Amino acid sequence: MNPMILPALEDELGDVLEKAARHTGLSYEKMAAAAGVEMGRIKDALDYRSELDQAELGRLAHVLGLNEVGLTALAQGRYPRPEPSALPFSLYPLRMPYGVGVANAYLATTGGNQAVLFDAGASHAELHRAWPRHIEQLEAVFITHYEAEHIGGLEVVLQETGLTKFHGPPSGRWKQCAGLVEGVAVEAAGLRITAFQTPGHAAEHNCYAVGLAGRMGPADVLISGDLIFAGSLGGGYFCCQRQMQHARRVLGFLPDSAIIAPGHGPLTTAGIERTFNPFLG
Repeated sequence: MNPMILPALEDELGDVLEKAARHTGLSYEKMAAAAGVEMGRIKDALDYRSELDQAELGRLAHVLGLNEVGLTALAQGRYPRPEPSALPFSLYPLRMPYGVGVANAYLATTGGNQAVLFDAGASHAELHRAWPRHIEQLEAVFITHYEAEHIGGLEVVLQETGLTKFHGPPSGRWKQCAGLVEGVAVEAAGLRITAFQTPGHAAEHNCYAVGLAGRMGPADVLISGDLIFAGSLGGGYFCCQRQMQHARRVLGFLPDSAIIAPGHGPLTTAGIERTFNPFLG
């Protein structure tokens, strides 16, 4: 994994409070009343102008079922970032602008000019701009879910590489999709990629555990799509309860050292998210 300046977290305090309110089914007014926090201060937090103090954050965490330590760290700009760690293969984050944010794709390689691609970015043009020049051949493509910012370059990538299929959540909408269900593993470019079916953010959503081919043991990397972010979860647009269930389930399979590579925001580790993620800690 190449050292790099880590991007900003995908979610700020206001995003986490909004998602947590949706998870619990509380209106902002009921959340404020239950936590004993003035509604105006809640609105400021939702608008990214938070001045909530430690006591208010603690009461909100209790009402919303969040990890107070992680919520406070997020609110105070102290959310932990992982130390650079050695992987048995190289992982290249490809960060591409999309709307007001950034979407991530990833290349994984055991060396040489061959790699595996995870997600295909907002467009082929943006994917091309972010592409490392020494990666010249794709052995396989894996898609986490079918939102525009994650599949924008997919069709052109398949055409350019001559690949006749990609791997992703089973979907009747894509004739090129080799659907991967829970626990199915594919080996490509010296890597073993195992699928987790994780609906919640979307009805069709997979995460991928990545390790060296032929080596038993826990995964080194989780390509988490929009399931788990550093310091948050993706929006549970299909079902927030199922998303939470799958996030906890998948995290339970990972050692603390495993890198989590999300669809938005910076890399993190399973250990950091297990301890600090407001939803999972």
